[in-house]
Amino acid sequence: MKLVRRLAISAGTAVALFLTSAGAVAAAATIPFQIDPAPYGNPNGSFDAPSVRCVAEVGNQPGTMTITGGKAGRWGCLLSAEVRWMNLSTGASGVTQLSDGLNGIPAAAAVHTGTGQVAVAVLSTAGGVITPGAATFWVP
Repeated sequence: MKLVRRLAISAGTAVALFLTSAGAVAAAATIPFQIDPAPYGNPNGSFDAPSVRCVAEVGNQPGTMTITGGKAGRWGCLLSAEVRWMNLSTGASGVTQLSDGLNGIPAAAAVHTGTGQVAVAVLSTAGGVITPGAATFWVP
């Protein structure tokens, strides 16, 4: 009877340890959002200025997200755009710049926000009237 009890306690402990360690590892996620150009101040956009589709990649590294393009090869986000972010859980905030997309490397910015609910706005630095793309999501 003691042997059965010890085996049951050992098995229960092993399962509990496995479940807590598996829960601590978050799966990587890709969260899409878009930026809507407003040529000539037209808030409805235009057929000649399509929406810009960006994504936030979270879960690859703790407390870090990557803003990049949502199309094949990570293209599709604005080049050299300003990324403003705020961790709503901790109050930390900052500004960074998307890369310029030169030499066949798509625009991207790794942002170290810390763990928590994060709000992001991507603003064009090229000028013109462009509605900022904004998103909020959990960064593990």
